[in-house]
Formats: sequence, structure tokens, C-alpha cells
Amino acid sequence: MFLQKAWRTASFGLYGFTQFTKSGFQEHSKRFKEEDIQVRMEGKNCMVTGANSGIGYAITEGLASRGANVFMVCRSKERGEVALSKIQSTTGNPNIHLEICDLSSINEVKSFVSRFSTNQKSLHVLVNNAGLLEHNRVNTQDGLELNFAVNVAATYTLTELAIPLLEKTAPDARVITVSSGGMYTTPLTTDLQFTETKFDGTQQYARNKRVQVALTEKWAETCSDKGIDFYTMHPGWADTPGVAKSLPGLSKRLSGNLRTNEEGADTVIWLALQPKEKLKSGAFYFDRMEAPKHLRFAGTASSHVAIDAIVRDLRSLCDLH
Repeated sequence: MFLQKAWRTASFGLYGFTQFTKSGFQEHSKRFKEEDIQVRMEGKNCMVTGANSGIGYAITEGLASRGANVFMVCRSKERGEVALSKIQSTTGNPNIHLEICDLSSINEVKSFVSRFSTNQKSLHVLVNNAGLLEHNRVNTQDGLELNFAVNVAATYTLTELAIPLLEKTAPDARVITVSSGGMYTTPLTTDLQFTETKFDGTQQYARNKRVQVALTEKWAETCSDKGIDFYTMHPGWADTPGVAKSLPGLSKRLSGNLRTNEEGADTVIWLALQPKEKLKSGAFYFDRMEAPKHLRFAGTASSHVAIDAIVRDLRSLCDLH
């Protein structure tokens, strides 16, 4: 067990330093096709969580620049309004809307989706981008561990409740969840709130990102007849405010070799634009290609059998019946 964990960490480090950095993006981008991202999105409704900074801002700007109607889901009204104004100015697209929701509160997520569903009739693209890495254990008002609440419970609740809106744009509807290469370091576990051992925020974040990948597989299976496709992706190591705050050591060590927010957002925009026949629902993508969900000899693949139990727990925790 210890050796396997050490192998996962070492393999992830080597893989990351060669692939996830700016130099990795520059190498991978040599095979990108410019026509893939020249598609227009007029008339399409897109929702992006955590849209006011970092990769979320770049995703919003990228979709808006292609003519989409974009709904920015942000916790801070003030920061959201500043970001919205900037994106409208840079893209010339007036069809950008600010939606306020604190994703750490399941009740707020439910109220938001209810309100949004009343005002909007359909959704073409949902981007679950918002993420959090809090190193100390913090419990929300719902009694949920904070990282889990934002990264998993909110993602699950928002996606589940948005399915009726997405069905209306089938067969073109899609959900894109921004995961992380950190998930390579851990198997799937049913200890969702990290209560069985001493709390480790970085490990909890990695666990959360593994859950997102497994959930996406499950959604692809259960919604295969609804005309909605589900994808996860890894943005690489980007120079975002979140990375600078949560992982200052990594940020300092890779100074000058972290990706820009736009490079981190590239695969999300690519996934939003591609014809579905070019993509695989349930798959994990990195730099415009399907990527493995497990490192060799890491012993994480078999852990995904736990997803059914995790879904049952999530439905109960989020009170979705």
C-alpha cells in the first residue's frame, strides 16, 4: 500500500513536470488544428461556474468571443460585475449574464437552479469549473467539509438539477467538468469527507477530483439515452490565483513555466465546440486529446467500482430524491 502510494506520487510528479507545464502545452499545441476552435456559438446558452477569475474567466471570455450567451456563476457580486464588464468590453458580446451563487451551500445551488430554470428555457453547455483547495478542515453550514462541498457536492447537485435544461438542447448538450491531474495520486474512496484519517487538504482535493472523473463516467452511462454527453478535462498547471494561494510552493518552483489561464482553458473551449462524433462521452481529456484516467501500475483503476455507493451517498447528503 505504501509502495503503491509512493509510486503514484513519483509517477505523477514526473508526468506532471514533463506534460502539465507551459512547455508541455507548447509541445502539444504543435498538433492543434486552428479550425477546431473557429466554430461560432450564436444562440447557444453556456453556464460557467467560478467565472470571474483564472481559468473560469478565460473560459467565459473564449465562449463569449464566439458569440455564445454565457451565464457566469460567481460567489461575489462585486468581483463578478467587474469580470463581466471586462469580458463584454473585450469580446463585444453583450449577452453575458451574472448569476450569484455560493457553491458551498447546497440550498443556494438548489435555489439558483430553480430560479435559473424559471427564467431560461434551455442550456447547451454546462462547465463545472469552480474549485477549491482549503488546507484546513472547515465545515459548511450544511455540515459538509468545505472542499468536498464545493468540488463534489455542488458539482453533483448543479449537474443533476440542470439535466432537464440540457435535455432540451439534445443531442448537442454537453457537461464539461474541470478536474485535475492531482486525481492521479489517489484511488476513489467512499470516505467523502475525509474523516477516517488525519485531514489533508491537498489529498482531499485530489480525492474530490477523482470523484469528478468517476461521476462523469457514471453520468455518461446513465444519460446515454438523453442526448447529453459528459467530459472531464485537466487544464495542466496554470498560473491562476487559486494555484498561487493554495500551492505557493508549486507556483514558486515552476515560476515562468506555468500555463496561462488561456492555455488552461483551451481544452474546455475545444470540448464545447467539437462535433460530438469526434468526442467520447465519459472520457477524460488533456490538451485536446483523450487522456488516461489512471497511471500505469498505480492501482487506482479498480477503485471506480465504488461510484455506485458514492452516488447513493451524494443523493442522500444533497437531499436529491
